[in-house]
Amino acid sequence: MRILIVSQYFWPENFRVNDLTQELVQRGHSVTVLTGIPNYPDGKVFDAFRKTPEAFSQYAGASVCRVPMFARGSGSLRLVLNYFSFVVGACICAPWRLRGQRFDVVFIFEPSPATVGLPAVMLGRLKRAPVVFWVLDLWPETLAAVGAVRSPRVLAAVGSMVGYIYNRCALVLGQSRGFQGSIAKYCNDTQKIRYFPSWAEDVYNQSDIKLAPEVAAQQGLFNVLFAGNVGEAQDFPAVLNAAETLKHNPSIRWLIVGDGRMMGWLRSEVERRGLKHCVLLLGRFGIERMPSFYAHADALLVSLKRDPVFALTIPGKVQSYLMAGIPLLGMLDGEGAMVIRDAKAGLACPSGDGEGLSKAVLELASMSKAERHQLGKNGRAYAQQEFGRKLLTDRLEGWFVEVVNAHRQR
Repeated sequence: MRILIVSQYFWPENFRVNDLTQELVQRGHSVTVLTGIPNYPDGKVFDAFRKTPEAFSQYAGASVCRVPMFARGSGSLRLVLNYFSFVVGACICAPWRLRGQRFDVVFIFEPSPATVGLPAVMLGRLKRAPVVFWVLDLWPETLAAVGAVRSPRVLAAVGSMVGYIYNRCALVLGQSRGFQGSIAKYCNDTQKIRYFPSWAEDVYNQSDIKLAPEVAAQQGLFNVLFAGNVGEAQDFPAVLNAAETLKHNPSIRWLIVGDGRMMGWLRSEVERRGLKHCVLLLGRFGIERMPSFYAHADALLVSLKRDPVFALTIPGKVQSYLMAGIPLLGMLDGEGAMVIRDAKAGLACPSGDGEGLSKAVLELASMSKAERHQLGKNGRAYAQQEFGRKLLTDRLEGWFVEVVNAHRQR
């Protein structure tokens, strides 16, 4: 099958679309990726790409077509320019750069922004190929939830754009079952909405992992590790409330591995609240290094702000955490908390409940190692059963065949 993947983000940026591309190529498909210039998350074009861009035109056997765009930089204006410059660059350049190439299906990877669907829909029409949209971030709901857009008119306009895209796709896949209701508000044909969660990366299913040297190994500590984006949605004010509650407990240590737009605030707050002795800000590392940090963890933390749209979300890190075989601590509502409980993989408290999180930390720390080991074992088994990459790619392949056959019949 000839597959065109449209994603604003791609290797060397670290996103699951990289895994999917590799998997599809290994299954014998011809894959082309339409993407932008690598600049996430720092907002600066990667030095290696700037020096030798031609070295990034192939990935795991897939062809990579990159279009010009503005880097994210810092600030809201640059982010808006980043989003829309990719749309413009893809709409203008992609038809020419992909001229003469035929595709059986166009697949959209959308962790945000939803605008990535605009050039994909256009290319679907030009190439006479069905389009499949994987919704990993709900627009316009998320824009309102994080306070990025407050104008009802702008939110309504974004909703109209999302409806335009959804209604021109053959299938719309939601990353959680809770997404389906929100997608249905903008999708006229609810029969084409399907549940398609993220998978757990195989890198976390390893043994004999060496401890990350960046973390001092100390006996008698209970390490709570957060890994990933440090942003508005992750509700670090509530996380720090929990850390502050426990800051006089010498056995509790918090490890933050990641970076993001809230990192400057987080760094200053850790100092202001006197938490430097128990909250370690370790910075961002590549996915291949993450298991070495997880090896220090007694519990893995996932958190989301209190908002109806976040209650519908299963954060991508949940699957990775489960596969790591380490107990989870969740401070979130809805679908994400339900997964932790259904998997019997840890403890969860409501979003924004810093006090509840501190109590969950103490409860997990008081368990025996055997009890915590069982929670981790439960989580890994659940991840393999529900979120295995092979299982989910099989499902996606089946849908590709379905929409391609239906398109040919029409």
